[in-house]
Amino acid sequence: MTNSSSSTSDEQSKRTQAVWRSILISAARTALACIIVGCITLYGPAVLRQQVGFPSFSYVTAILIVTNATLGDTIRGCWYAVCATVESVGPAILCLSIVGPTRLTGASTALVVAINAFFIALPEWTHVVAKRIALGEVVLLYVIGYINGERTHPVMHPVHVAASTAVGAVACVLALFFPYPRLAYSEVKQNSKLFAENISLRLKLFVKAFSAEDVASSQALISQAKCLAANGGKFLQCIKSRQESMHWERFPVKFFRPYCENPGDLFQELDTPLRGMEIALSNSSIPISILDEELEEGVNRVEGEITRNLELIKSHLPCETSTVPESNSGLVMDVLQDIESSPSNEKDLSSFFFLFCMKLLYTQSRAMTIRAKPLEGEKNPLQKHDHLPCNENRKEQNGPPFSFERVWANWPDTFSRKRVIPALKCSLSLGFAVLIGLCYSKPNGFWAGLPVAISLAAAREATFKVTNVKAQGTVLGSVYGVLGCFVFEKYVQMRFLALLPWFVLSSFLQQSKMYGQAGGVSAVIGAVLILGRVNFGPPSEFAIARIVETVIGLACSVMVELMLQPTRAASLAKAQLTKTLDALHESLSSIDFHTFSKDKLFEREKQLKISLGELKKFVEEAEVEPNFWFLPFRSACYWKLLGSLTKMVDLLLFAAHATGSLEGQIQKLQVMGCREELDMIDDDLQLVMNMTSSSLKCLEKITSIKSLQVLEKDLAKSAKQRDVEMGTSRCNQLIMSMDEKEIGMVTTSFLDHSKGAFEKLQFGEDENETKNQVVVTYSALGFCLSSLMKETREVENAIKELVQWENPASHVNLSEISRKVQDLYN
Repeated sequence: MTNSSSSTSDEQSKRTQAVWRSILISAARTALACIIVGCITLYGPAVLRQQVGFPSFSYVTAILIVTNATLGDTIRGCWYAVCATVESVGPAILCLSIVGPTRLTGASTALVVAINAFFIALPEWTHVVAKRIALGEVVLLYVIGYINGERTHPVMHPVHVAASTAVGAVACVLALFFPYPRLAYSEVKQNSKLFAENISLRLKLFVKAFSAEDVASSQALISQAKCLAANGGKFLQCIKSRQESMHWERFPVKFFRPYCENPGDLFQELDTPLRGMEIALSNSSIPISILDEELEEGVNRVEGEITRNLELIKSHLPCETSTVPESNSGLVMDVLQDIESSPSNEKDLSSFFFLFCMKLLYTQSRAMTIRAKPLEGEKNPLQKHDHLPCNENRKEQNGPPFSFERVWANWPDTFSRKRVIPALKCSLSLGFAVLIGLCYSKPNGFWAGLPVAISLAAAREATFKVTNVKAQGTVLGSVYGVLGCFVFEKYVQMRFLALLPWFVLSSFLQQSKMYGQAGGVSAVIGAVLILGRVNFGPPSEFAIARIVETVIGLACSVMVELMLQPTRAASLAKAQLTKTLDALHESLSSIDFHTFSKDKLFEREKQLKISLGELKKFVEEAEVEPNFWFLPFRSACYWKLLGSLTKMVDLLLFAAHATGSLEGQIQKLQVMGCREELDMIDDDLQLVMNMTSSSLKCLEKITSIKSLQVLEKDLAKSAKQRDVEMGTSRCNQLIMSMDEKEIGMVTTSFLDHSKGAFEKLQFGEDENETKNQVVVTYSALGFCLSSLMKETREVENAIKELVQWENPASHVNLSEISRKVQDLYN
């Protein structure tokens, strides 16, 4: 126990050191990029300083590109800056040459900005960083052109904007190379090592919990493993976030080491069995009844072999060529031969499921250590598993980031509602911000549009929270900048020193839940624009003017968001819950264990994960959404639903793995005189699937209604009366009516049929391992089905709580509501 605590503490210490190192490196790179911009714009050659007409935008460009960036991110950001400049400067030269800056008015300037913003934000293939830079340039091109009037040259003014962008991009490249390049490849490799260590520590804790003699010790070990799982998720997230950056580093890196396209997807495969082991232990009765000395020794043997595989993975990225010593996998998996009989009761199923997940982890860790280059015409060992996520989008990942063929093929989708509405929101927000900002203060009007331009979101976000943190970040940064100017009033050349601690603090703000990326970047920009410039007037006046203009721009964004997309996140969360229940119902109802459609199960599991991700996003947004005059959002209930639905999706994934393991054995078993028993087992499994899927269908209908009062009114209008004598619909068969005893009876029926089939199996002495593998796999299926019934009941209880919260004056009976819904729509 002490060793486990020490290992956990060491892992936590490594995680803390990694976080600190990442934050300090990011802050140092950002500071260096801004210092380079400052040196160029303040002390560079006069010819260059004349061309950089907007040093403020140089700082903004540098911060947009270099914040938390690697070399690949920077190269990509510079390419996006080039694309954005071509997209904005070219049309501006044409427009200013034809119309002329003197003919622009406040209204016409806002209109031109809005039109340009619409067409910049519309294409789906343009990256959000390129859109932000292009929109910022559009604001400077037209608003500054209108402010300066006849002093604006139709060609040189856009050239000055382009030069300002270029200075920011070049500063990012220089900052990322000094004193050595920050490679995404190195970060992925480091996090891969940390993640492999994390997997190894969690495995050891789970094995000790499996062998624990009392419940208290087992629960303590499981709690430690859960803490490590949170850190492991962060390592995995970091690996995935750097995958795209590795593509941009591919050419310089591939000369030194082979290149892996999707390491995060490969490591995700290792995390899945550990989630299953945690589920198994959470449902186990301690001490484990089937555990004896031989089985314990066998489990420890498998753990040692998995740890050995993980040590090899730590030394090599998943797709690197490595020399793997021979491993006697048959000897390792002899642990299955230590199982003398099939499970005798429901409590034993979790133990067999634990062993099944352990075998799955061994198989996947072993596959990741075999990375030798295949012979010509031979398939890579990993590619034999067609369900692996890293092979699903290989074609898209290898394709070019931009191609005219893809643009032409996707052109009809460009003007779909999904693309037009966000583009229209961006257009109107920027147009109104520029118009009102110019009306309030013509010399400072562009500061109202610039924050809106550079904070364009790639997807829906928590509008009120993000607006709030942007405003707070701008105020914090501006106040800090004014204080810095006051402290260094006599030493203007040393103002940049005041920025160094602010960059570090802002990096922590970006990592915090309170401010996040939006608030942290706003705080950085707010301070840099004051401390990094000279001859802009009294700092306090500039800060106040910029804060007011920023608030005007953010207010316009909120106003347009409420006009064009007034649906609350709470309503979207409920709608997405209905969609997720329907998708899960479709997955369960389509499963046929007679056909063992493994690929179909994997495909549906993928779609369910996407649906759950959308639901989680809406729940997180609804939590920080102001209630106004609406009912408070029941976040605890939604998180409970998310936990149960996620566990059900995981159980479906394990069922898919189990069916895949049985594909090679099922025909043989049917020939050996077990056809009748196997059919009975399949009938039990299918019965559970039908029960859970019908329950989820009813719950999906219940969550789709607005309220019980609306349901009663709709029933009255439809003039439909339910006749009790006609019987009940299939939606009345809710699992909620089943208690633990009744669920146990269904599971016991499965165990009896399984035991009858296993007793008839006649294997030779050399096939004893195969027989036990079949026993373990069928037991794992039984555990998945038993857990699905329990989780379905948990989902029902959570939805009942949710419906009761939405209808506090009504008595909620899900069976009665489901009958009314059935009557209404039939």
